[in-house]
Amino acid sequence: MTTSESFVKFDTVDKSYDGEVLVVKDLNLDIPKGEFLTMLGPSGSGKTTTLMMLAGFETPTGGEIYLEGEAINIIPPNKRGIGMVFQNYALFPHLTVNENLAFPLEVRKLNKSDVQDKVKKALDMVELGEFGNRMPLQLSGGQQQRVALARALVFEPRLVLMDEPLGALDKKLREQMQYEIKHIHERIGITVVYVTHDQSEALTMSNRIAVFNDGKVQQISSPTILYEKPENAFVANFIGENNQLKGKVKSINGKNCVVTTDNGDDVTSLKINVNSVGDSSTVSLRPERVEINSSEGNFENSFNATVKELIYLGDHIRTRVEVCGNDQFIVKVPNSYKGANLKEGTSVKLSWKASDSRALDLG
Repeated sequence: MTTSESFVKFDTVDKSYDGEVLVVKDLNLDIPKGEFLTMLGPSGSGKTTTLMMLAGFETPTGGEIYLEGEAINIIPPNKRGIGMVFQNYALFPHLTVNENLAFPLEVRKLNKSDVQDKVKKALDMVELGEFGNRMPLQLSGGQQQRVALARALVFEPRLVLMDEPLGALDKKLREQMQYEIKHIHERIGITVVYVTHDQSEALTMSNRIAVFNDGKVQQISSPTILYEKPENAFVANFIGENNQLKGKVKSINGKNCVVTTDNGDDVTSLKINVNSVGDSSTVSLRPERVEINSSEGNFENSFNATVKELIYLGDHIRTRVEVCGNDQFIVKVPNSYKGANLKEGTSVKLSWKASDSRALDLG
């Protein structure tokens, strides 16, 4: 993708705060117009620094950032036409909701009639049309966050950046707001770059997710591809729950390989991030892909396991077993499971297809 085709483009961008350690390394990233892209990763991975460079609050040490084909490294934040939403809302407590939304318009010297029209439109967009005369402290946390979102949208920015905007909300409200933001994005089609460390939030909201670690993008894909087809062990472990079986590559046969685990079991898996026989490898396998005591299906992998722990979670039983030398292996058993009663200490048979497991790097 060329610079002219990218709405946002990071071109070999580096960032160091001390001149020695790079917190963002050789970042190349293209974001098309209208996309909802989430930057996901643990603390210190570089995701927030990347967002702050795009906003203009941090300056790249090297490389260039483009917005609609224009180099923006030296353009100040208030000249970039970008809306921002923060975790702490950043509302003016002494101004009403209407006045908070009017502020960015008045700074841009819009006439009073246009300001009123745009404020009303933005409040209606977040379903707070009746709350314009209230003060921020008269609103719930979720309402304040919606006001912050409306204020970021009210001046019709080219781009909206969101930095952990739902982190201060309780679980139920956070999940509700995820859907609201997602639906607003779908309705108005604005480009959104979103930062979070919450992988379920990223999976729920995004068109694509860029997974950061150690200052680099480890993989950028749709939520489905990231979960089903991780390219390395870090992504496999960071996105969703994941079982790991460590060992060495015994043989390679086309798209599959056999990994001998540390306790001597042979596991057949897709060959994803493996170079040659003898390499150390990690087999990645999602808990819901494992069958327990199954008498049906054509499975390349079947092993005896010992049940170590059972945790009832409503729709499924989280079953921890010891298999292939790993005593932290998780199987999600539906609570409608009709097999023999699972009990701690009993032996069960686990089976899975080679196509559901991925031989990756050590991670």
